[in-house]
Amino acid sequence: MTELRALDTGFIELEDADWRISLGIAVVAILDGPPPVRAAFTVALGRRLDGIPRLKQRVHRAPLDVTAPQWEDDPAFDLAHHIRWTALPRPGDEKTLWELVATEIEERLDRDHPLWQCVVVEGLAENRWALILKAHHSLVDGISGVAVFAKLCDPPPATAGKRVPPRRANQPAKLSSLLKLPVSVPGIAFDTVRRLVPVGAAVVEPGPVSSLNGPIGHRRRYTAVRVSLPRVADIGAKYRVTVNDVVLAAITAGYRDLLLGRGETPAAHGLRILVPVSMRAEHAKYVLDNRVSAVLPYLPIDRTDAVDRLRAIHTTMQAQKSGGAAGAEHTVLGLAQWLPFAAVAWTLRLATRFPQRGIAAVATNVPGPRHELTLQGHKVLELVPAVPIAMRLRTAIAILSYHDHLVFGITGDYDTTPDIDVLADGIRGAVGELAARAGRGGDFSGRPYGEG
Repeated sequence: MTELRALDTGFIELEDADWRISLGIAVVAILDGPPPVRAAFTVALGRRLDGIPRLKQRVHRAPLDVTAPQWEDDPAFDLAHHIRWTALPRPGDEKTLWELVATEIEERLDRDHPLWQCVVVEGLAENRWALILKAHHSLVDGISGVAVFAKLCDPPPATAGKRVPPRRANQPAKLSSLLKLPVSVPGIAFDTVRRLVPVGAAVVEPGPVSSLNGPIGHRRRYTAVRVSLPRVADIGAKYRVTVNDVVLAAITAGYRDLLLGRGETPAAHGLRILVPVSMRAEHAKYVLDNRVSAVLPYLPIDRTDAVDRLRAIHTTMQAQKSGGAAGAEHTVLGLAQWLPFAAVAWTLRLATRFPQRGIAAVATNVPGPRHELTLQGHKVLELVPAVPIAMRLRTAIAILSYHDHLVFGITGDYDTTPDIDVLADGIRGAVGELAARAGRGGDFSGRPYGEG
């Protein structure tokens, strides 16, 4: 058996601390043609699983959490536990699909079995079907989750039927050098405290009262926004900023519109969000665990001009990166390996009980495949991400690129975010405005599902 990494365990502890949340993350694939025959689909999926053994393992926990949870083979693994079929009511439009996605991310995965599930969705308009692949956050992060989906797909034409030579990669450095930590336990503890003080302060420091923070219920809302990835890249090139800067500028506009629509004044010092940053090396792309850190930028929601917001975000993100703000998670992992698991577990549970207003939302940007995928002969037309909410954060946004599209998947608390479409429209409108200002007019948005 293999122990879960500290961050992976943290997601289990976070879920255990609040019965209202489910920490499954999902990718929704929309495919062309009629859905496959059930028996053939199951057999083909089973063959793909042979190359991903972790998907046949469950989490084993010791009594009283005296040791860290471990991955163990499920002695009664049955693929039928992980495949479910459903159908949308007529007319099978986008609204009903998003309602189904919201329902799926509400429900917890069964801890008695490996922590993943796929749902085949029939009845989509325009002769389409969908596959919702959901996995617990303790099993995958955004990049490894998308990598798993890609591995379940058909091999690319260039490699189909050919032997792929093993990847030649540099050997990873020792853990101590990767973490840049001293070897002694006191040294680790000191360095951890030194690095985590700014991050911890951001969580617990008093923040402005906002409707974006507060208790959340069990039910969810979900919607998605599609934009053209080349169009976003054109905006970045025009203003000499990154695609991620453009993404955050659009999100800033969306939250500004959301707050104004609720009669709230956007805070003068900005809106602080958590932005996960991948620490995953290329050779570890298919390793199923979490390898992320985070930065905590302020979004300039008080600024009215779209280009002004974009440039302010670029400056902020440059400062975050140059300051090494994304190293905290590695330090946590280094400390956690030296402490009794029970102490780590109870500390994590206690932290989830501490009300915080310092962070208002989560936005995670995941690069997806740039080539078109097929699944059992069906073309994957779109990939749409969905992430959970927790820790009194009433919204979360996942951004996923695939082929030439960029999709914002927005999750909201059902009771406190009935206006989730305002956030979506603000993001869509901001990309359009920036494209127009950059002189890159035309079709800036992706083709919406269900439209000709």
